[in-house]
Amino acid sequence: MQYSASGTRYTSARKYFLPAYICQLNVTMSFRYTPEIASDEICELGEGPVWDASKQQILWLDITKGKIHQQDIYFKTHNIFNVGEMIGCIAPRENGGLIAGLENGVAFIDIEKNYVQHIISPEKGLANRFNDGKCDAAGRFWAGTMAISEEDGKGNLYVIETDLSIKKKLENVSISNGIAWNADNTIIYYIDTPTHYVFAFDYDIETGEIDNQRVVIDLTHETGYGDGMTIDESGMLWIGFYGGWRVGRYDPNTGKLLQEIELPAANVTCCTFGGVDMNDLYITTATKGLNAQRLQQQPHAGKLFVVKNCDVKGTPVQKFRG
Repeated sequence: MQYSASGTRYTSARKYFLPAYICQLNVTMSFRYTPEIASDEICELGEGPVWDASKQQILWLDITKGKIHQQDIYFKTHNIFNVGEMIGCIAPRENGGLIAGLENGVAFIDIEKNYVQHIISPEKGLANRFNDGKCDAAGRFWAGTMAISEEDGKGNLYVIETDLSIKKKLENVSISNGIAWNADNTIIYYIDTPTHYVFAFDYDIETGEIDNQRVVIDLTHETGYGDGMTIDESGMLWIGFYGGWRVGRYDPNTGKLLQEIELPAANVTCCTFGGVDMNDLYITTATKGLNAQRLQQQPHAGKLFVVKNCDVKGTPVQKFRG
């Protein structure tokens, strides 16, 4: 999600199993998608886009500013909700409102009623914050943390059960990012950004247990850092590249790059599908770490973009059932 302003490339001493096909050269097959500006609002660290099908709205975050943006796609009305602290991720609740990972734990948020209710703080006293997160098909909320200083190995990945109990699933995470599940909920995909890998785990939807960690996509030779991620109906992964000026569509079965969408902003953070037919791709970007000269060269950095009428569809947003 974040990288040092100096452009430091993080490394990890951990070793992971890479199948033989991961070492093959990735090949881009298409560049036909063209992004357009969806909102002129400029975020320092735009992130976490979520499609609200019931209201035909796109929501996204400015993490460091602690803001939730809402925009109606028809009337173009725009609303900003100030959370009062950094906010890393949101997901809709089945009974209304949102669940969110914040600087100071996990909270329920109701924008219409104008309240933030903190419910869990698993890392109280640590200089960490929550980062990326999503719900699985059983209604659990998965969210990871990272050091505010971006120090390596200080974060964790958690799952919040529907009874509001919380379990730590991974430790020594650096920048917890990019969560997605395959169609039959037997695999969870996950990005710890500084490793430059997309991981897969076997997934038990009944228990929420994960096992058999392996690398499915090797990003070590890509420009930029793999950040937020979504999955389409075909099971392909769409990854935003911070410092990479693009979104890439990858096949997790082969590790190959299938398509790219180039953006007029270097720091591409995340993407999600939305729209009436779930075939519009919304993409968030950031200005964080850009000096005055680079900001002048990238006047649209930090804005929300959309690619309309993609020839693939996204998967429905899962809601928290607690």
